[in-house]
Amino acid sequence: MNQEQWKGRFHQMKGEVKRRWGKLTDDDITESEGSMEKMIGRIQERSGDSQESIREWLKSQGID
Repeated sequence: MNQEQWKGRFHQMKGEVKRRWGKLTDDDITESEGSMEKMIGRIQERSGDSQESIREWLKSQGID
């Protein structure tokens, strides 16, 4: 497992905490940001790509 994959795991945990905090405080924006961060972390863990390259790819697909 390379460093980017470890970072992916960390981003997944951070995203889940952010998503739950948004749900707890009834903040839809924070909840959705947490879900997106968790998804990027999952892709990063599986692919080993950097977070920036994943975000660029998602933007090219029309997903922001």
